[in-house]
Amino acid sequence: MSWFIGVDVGGTFTDFHCLNELTGEAFVHKAPSTPDNPARAIVNGVEAVAERLKIDYAQLRRLAHGTTVATNALIQRRGGKVALVTTKGFRDLLEIGRQIRPHMYSLQEDHPEPLVPRHWRFEVAERMTAQGTAETPLDEKDLSKTAEAIKAAKVDAVAVGFLFSFLNPEHERKAAEALAKALPGVHISRSSEVQPEFREYERFSTTVLNAYLQPVLARYLADLGDQVGKLSDKIQIGINQSSGGLMSIGRSHRFPVRTALSGPAAGAVGAIHVAKLSDRPNVVTLDMGGTSADVALIRDYATDTAHDRQVGGFPVRLPMIDINTIGAGGGSIAWFAPDGLLKVGPTSAGAVPGPACYGLGGREAAVTDANLVLGRLSQRGLLDGKVALDEAASRKALQPIADRLGFSVERTAHGILAIVVANMVRAIRTVSVERGHDPRGYALMPFGGAGPLHATDVARSLGMKEILVPPAPGILCAQGLVVSDLKEDFVRTRRTPVTAAEAPAMTKVIAELSAEADRWLDAEGVPSGDRVATLTLDMRYVGQNFELPVKLPSAALPDAKQLARLFAAVHELSYGYANLDAPIEVINFRLTAGARRPEAKAPAASKAPAAAPTPVGRRPVYFRWEAADDTPVYRRDALLPGHRLQGPAVIEQLDATTLLYPGDSLVVDAAGSLLVEVQP
Repeated sequence: MSWFIGVDVGGTFTDFHCLNELTGEAFVHKAPSTPDNPARAIVNGVEAVAERLKIDYAQLRRLAHGTTVATNALIQRRGGKVALVTTKGFRDLLEIGRQIRPHMYSLQEDHPEPLVPRHWRFEVAERMTAQGTAETPLDEKDLSKTAEAIKAAKVDAVAVGFLFSFLNPEHERKAAEALAKALPGVHISRSSEVQPEFREYERFSTTVLNAYLQPVLARYLADLGDQVGKLSDKIQIGINQSSGGLMSIGRSHRFPVRTALSGPAAGAVGAIHVAKLSDRPNVVTLDMGGTSADVALIRDYATDTAHDRQVGGFPVRLPMIDINTIGAGGGSIAWFAPDGLLKVGPTSAGAVPGPACYGLGGREAAVTDANLVLGRLSQRGLLDGKVALDEAASRKALQPIADRLGFSVERTAHGILAIVVANMVRAIRTVSVERGHDPRGYALMPFGGAGPLHATDVARSLGMKEILVPPAPGILCAQGLVVSDLKEDFVRTRRTPVTAAEAPAMTKVIAELSAEADRWLDAEGVPSGDRVATLTLDMRYVGQNFELPVKLPSAALPDAKQLARLFAAVHELSYGYANLDAPIEVINFRLTAGARRPEAKAPAASKAPAAAPTPVGRRPVYFRWEAADDTPVYRRDALLPGHRLQGPAVIEQLDATTLLYPGDSLVVDAAGSLLVEVQP
């Protein structure tokens, strides 16, 4: 037997999805998180899984991990002390930035304080030209003085960022080597290795973030590797990247910034896997947890990739799955703004004290309280009753809001849910309608602990006719880790006109990227027959300021006319027009290399009995605020492929609750997912 385990660490629970690659057998598990040391919850969970499945640790082949350690360290500013070494005259680049307001309509809101205070930013005499040639040699005496000053500062990490090092990294490489020798035990990050792209502000910011996270991730990953190694030295650990692929522990030590959106990216990968099993190539995902909701658009079983994102208020220039995140979750608090209007979120009650119904001291009404009052959640509690819910406490928290509005508690609760749904609808429109995609041609895939509770309202607001609920929606991020491939991204900035005469130059750049990718694949021990590669060119019309990614059909370079047609199609989709006669140029060459993961066998589908599933109970549920419907309650594990239900119904399972509205119908497909047909 060979078992793969995906582990997604959340603020309250750590989720496990276990898959036997030979039989397709799957097993899910949830364990309390240990925020002081997330590795402890992982190891405890692995031990519990092995005991439950009655297997030896040697049968565990791979542990794939989605981590929020980097994200939390940025949000809470718990990274290491960082120094910056840069080209003379560019010490203040991190503060100058792009001169763009953090918020369009707030003149008072300021940018976050730089992670490197000015007295820890050091200048070194050196200069590369825009052609990649050395105009001013690296001053080694200057560098030696800088190393002494950094040693006196007692920092944990150093970021090295020189101008035009993405064209010629020689000065950065020499500086990093000298600093590593002079500062033993101090982490060194250089921009030409973290992300060798043009736009120096974003490159420097990304490198500083990487250095800031290195001490935190190094300690955590070393501890995780040691503890898992004590269980079995046969377990391979993969860390999920924001781009949706796994990297080794060693590489994540060097590039921790690549894990900044590790968890949401795993959810998108899991959604693609479920979509394939259910034969739904076009899906909009809605990952709603306790604090936030993440939405993404999947087209032809693939997500778009973004390269410019904000993480913790700082710009990051790295490939990331294009996910839009808003503050809308089960813990989102209802409150009145100064204009007297009721708002929901982004402030969250979190896990502690949590919504009022948790009984942990929370007094403010949250989305979970509204769901409980409306009968959409069972009073028995979450996680099959392990987390008790107190409806009386929810009503008490909602009453002041109801009194101010002059509504009943039920109408108030319904209004709170309508507001949080409207917030999620706006987020979905951002990744769909505003980018030229009609959501009515997509299925909505809700997951996370709260996603299936609100899916129908979201779908109806967008005119979507179909909802696809995965078999384990609350653990889909962990499942995504199990089905993730080993992946790495390589990039070269070479501004090149798209002409037949420049084809040899472009071919040369692609060959360099391919050679670099092969060296990485060799180091990872990936057999040649399991290797895959995709080529993407960042292209623009000459004179434009920003590029569009154009994914090529293969890793081979097409001719100039075909490149122009491919770019025109992408440009027209994004902006509504294209000009085949205008000159075009390539700015960045991107090669994504990876290893094919052996396809796990699908589990044998259980045949549905002739009889319809039997409800385990009934309760009043307010689908409309005016009156409750007497609604049957079903267990998800009793619904087998082929079973059909007609709404209204409530479907409960360990990790989520799904609502089937009156008039809607549901069928369980061969993969065990729930296909809901939404009535207008």
